[in-house]
Amino acid sequence: MKSIVSKVIREEARKAAAVDPKIEALVRDVIAQVADKWTMLILEALEERGTLRFTEIGREVGGISQKMLTKTLRQMESDGLVARTVHPVIPPHVDYRLTDLGHTLSEAFCGVWIWAESHYGRVEAARKAFREREGRA
Repeated sequence: MKSIVSKVIREEARKAAAVDPKIEALVRDVIAQVADKWTMLILEALEERGTLRFTEIGREVGGISQKMLTKTLRQMESDGLVARTVHPVIPPHVDYRLTDLGHTLSEAFCGVWIWAESHYGRVEAARKAFREREGRA
């Protein structure tokens, strides 16, 4: 058993050494972007509700300032995750929707939500035990 584990570890190390630096940089950038809670919440809102206006996204997400919503949506648009459509009417009407790329990222992070739902009780118990050990119950 130990030799199988060692072989797997060596193979993963070999693969890691062969990673294209451009791919590694992209992975780091994407993780930094989507690790932001606002990006994940906007992804979720657009995945569940489809095309939304700016104010609708703000209501769905809740607790986000207009400045942060604008900044996050612009970054998501820059990364190709959302498409922004401006309708030439007065007052301006702007819609946002997930692109195909945005849908694939949403699907990837669906696993995080499923994990959180499945392990919520265990995480809460671990946090409570930690607080008690630290004397902050």
